Amino acid sequence: MLQQERLHRIQALLKKLQRLSTDRIINELNISRETARRDIIELEALGVAKRVHGGIVAVDSVAVEAPLHIRNTYMAKEKRQIARAAIQYLNAGQTIFLDAGSTTSILAEELRTLSGLTILTNSLQAVLNLTTALEREHSQHEIILLGGQVLQRPQTQGELLLREISRYRADVALLSPVGLDVNYGASSFYLEEANIAAAMAQQSDQVMILADYSKIGVCSRRQYATTADINRVITNQDVENIVDLTAYQQAFSAFQLV
Repeated sequence: MLQQERLHRIQALLKKLQRLSTDRIINELNISRETARRDIIELEALGVAKRVHGGIVAVDSVAVEAPLHIRNTYMAKEKRQIARAAIQYLNAGQTIFLDAGSTTSILAEELRTLSGLTILTNSLQAVLNLTTALEREHSQHEIILLGGQVLQRPQTQGELLLREISRYRADVALLSPVGLDVNYGASSFYLEEANIAAAMAQQSDQVMILADYSKIGVCSRRQYATTADINRVITNQDVENIVDLTAYQQAFSAFQLV
C-alpha cells in the first residue's frame, strides 16, 4: 500500500474518531509499527494531526487527497448511490460540467441511462468511463473534453483550460470536492483543481455537489464555492452520525441523503 493511500485511510478514521492509537492504525491498515510511526510523523508534518502518547489526535479537518485510482475504489458503493441520485435532476438537452473528482467519474458511467446531454469535462477518466459505457447502450451524448495541460493527474488543467471553460455556459455543474463544510463551503486540496471547479460553477446556472459522507465536515486547502453558491448537495445517510444534520439542512438550499 502506498503511503498516500495509507495517509488517506488514517485521516478518514481520524475524522470519525478524533483520536487514534498507534495499535489501532497498525491493525486497521495491517502495517508494521515502524511504518505507522512514519505515517504519524508525516501527518503531523502536514498539520492535520498531533502526536500524543500512544497515538495521534485530530488537529483540524484539512484533507489529504489520495490519487484518483485510489479514490475511485474508496466508498465506491456510496459514490454510485450519489451518482444515481444526481441523474434524476438531469434532462435531455441540458449542458453540464463535470470536474475530475472520483464521484463525477462514477457519475459519467451512470449517464449511459440518459440521452441527449452535452457533457463538458476536463476528466480523462470520466470521458473513458462514459464512452466505454455508451458502447453498450443506445443512448447518445455530445462529449467535449476541455483542452489544457495534462500533467501527473488524469485531467486537463492550466490557463488554457480555464479559458476553455469560460467559452461555455452550462445548465448544471456537477462537482466532487475534497471537503464540504457548513461554514466553509466546498473545497479542494490543489489550487489548480479549485480554480477549475470555481470556473465551472461560475459558468453554470446551478451547482450540484456530490460528496460521500466522509467529505462532509471537512475543510480542505482551497475553497471554491460558498454555501450560498451551491444549489444542491447529495450525500449518504451515514452523514447523520458525523455532523449536525440540522445545521447542514439549514445552510444549503437542498441537502439530500441517499
